[in-house]
Amino acid sequence: MFRYQILVEYIGTSFVGWQVQKKGISIQKIIQSVLSRLLKQKILLYGSGRTDAGVHALEQSAHFDLKEKIQNIEKFVKSLNYFLNPKKISIINIKKRNINFHARFSAKERSYIYLIQNRISPSIINKNKEWHIRKKLDLDLIKKGSKKLIGTHDFSTYRASNCNANSPIRTLNKVLVKKSKNQIKFNFKSRSFLKNQVRSMVGCLKLLGEKKWTLKKFEKVMKSKNRKNCAPPAPAHGLYLEKVTY
Repeated sequence: MFRYQILVEYIGTSFVGWQVQKKGISIQKIIQSVLSRLLKQKILLYGSGRTDAGVHALEQSAHFDLKEKIQNIEKFVKSLNYFLNPKKISIINIKKRNINFHARFSAKERSYIYLIQNRISPSIINKNKEWHIRKKLDLDLIKKGSKKLIGTHDFSTYRASNCNANSPIRTLNKVLVKKSKNQIKFNFKSRSFLKNQVRSMVGCLKLLGEKKWTLKKFEKVMKSKNRKNCAPPAPAHGLYLEKVTY
């Protein structure tokens, strides 16, 4: 048995998310189908984690097992992309891995990016690829709020009601906030995230940046561990899975 890691880039706009679901088309389902057809055997793909409907990936990681070795990986990647690129999915690379490697359980850190376009007019170029906010945001306040999120905390406030994680305790290793022209870029790094955690944190930071919340209110909401106190989550289309580190 041979195990391969696959690195995937995709625009999530027209999909129900990464994971196979009863209704709708998922990224996982499409890639599995193409892999199975080309390799002439049923392939099951195991992802590093889910991304919700509308969420994008710069480098999603997954693995699959094969009975026989892939003889020419470069040629195989080209064949995959011939079928996948029209669906806005691209295979960046395929790597042979040890049989003990697991795309989800071997991961040491996951990195997510969130993009906000902060100007009067929405971007036509980046439509469905960032959150357009007209009201000017206070970047210094947002940075102060983001620092409060770093470390080990009970993130229940930012956890979706249907999240299946055993514990709301997570360690956020890093939060970076940068602005270039009118685009604000958030970068969140942790070993793992709760469902809707990043979008919920960005939603709260947005209210802080609009000065609808004070820094004291932001902290109070975070420490309340109550989902009802959370701001509406930021839209899915501004979120990107940037990288999974092993």
